[in-house]
Amino acid sequence: MNKEPREVYMISGGVTKFARSHPDKTFQYMVKSAFDYALKDVPDLTLKEIDGSVGSYFSDHFTRQLMAGLMVHDYLGLCPKPSKRVEGGGATGGLCFQAAYSAIASGRMEVCLAFGFETMSRVNTWKGNEFIALASDTNFDYPVGGFYTGYYAMMVVRHMFEFGTTVEQLAKVSIKNHGNAIYNPYAQSPRKLTVEEVRSSPMVACTMSDGAAVSILASKEKCFEFCDKPIKITGVETGTDAMRLSDRPRGKVILLPWEREEDYEGLEYPGVHSCRAGRIAAKMAYEQAGIINKKSIDFVELYDSYTSSEIQAYEDLGLCKYGEGGLFIEKWIPSYFQD
Repeated sequence: MNKEPREVYMISGGVTKFARSHPDKTFQYMVKSAFDYALKDVPDLTLKEIDGSVGSYFSDHFTRQLMAGLMVHDYLGLCPKPSKRVEGGGATGGLCFQAAYSAIASGRMEVCLAFGFETMSRVNTWKGNEFIALASDTNFDYPVGGFYTGYYAMMVVRHMFEFGTTVEQLAKVSIKNHGNAIYNPYAQSPRKLTVEEVRSSPMVACTMSDGAAVSILASKEKCFEFCDKPIKITGVETGTDAMRLSDRPRGKVILLPWEREEDYEGLEYPGVHSCRAGRIAAKMAYEQAGIINKKSIDFVELYDSYTSSEIQAYEDLGLCKYGEGGLFIEKWIPSYFQD
């Protein structure tokens, strides 16, 4: 029988400046900088109260170091307390946060540190793309050019074919995100852009970065000892799908509470244009949080490895219907600013 999980709260967080390269900083130092940032907001929290940690980073290849998470745990002064590392491609950071949440919700810990870092500048860009491509099926996709830039290019071309999404709409995703970065001193690429500037610029893949971030989570019983206004985590979930697109079955759209089956009559799902894992994760998280209407959602922060993936995420999260992601950004609905 499932037991009701304990309430979990985030009591602090920290981040470093993200940049193309931090050649003067080790991964341990970057996480320590983010950790110290977080501790400033919870001055009564000491290492003694932290029961353990969960670490995350995309690949051992970039650090050229196995057990790097354990090395960070040691550098922070948390040994011999428990620590583990989680990894799941582009979802690595979210999985780390969820693992820390689970440690608190299960009663295993009262306070848990979640940390993540990347040191992608340690290798050339082409080598970095090769390492990322190792997250594809190395027996099937990788030998025939299975690089993630190619995957996302295929998905966005299909999205454009199916739904009429335009390059101008894609450009507006970039404009919005670079524009948001202007107000974030830790962002890597703040700039004000126009559609014309985006269209005429070189076509590049996802930005590689060096940087680190941490979150400190605590139980309801402990959080108020360190924080006056902790943030309650009401829903956090995960979805998983077959790694190879060709192995993903077709079926009916997984409906969210505010959708109807007739909304998607005739739609091939998930097709190449959608991510079923993201949809099921959203559905379960909404159910866990008690969200039955998308109007209840005031703020969304999306992971956008490519501009096209953000448009896909609008639809997978149910912020708009499948096929309407391009129009969603064209009207600047997910943006603080207009043309």
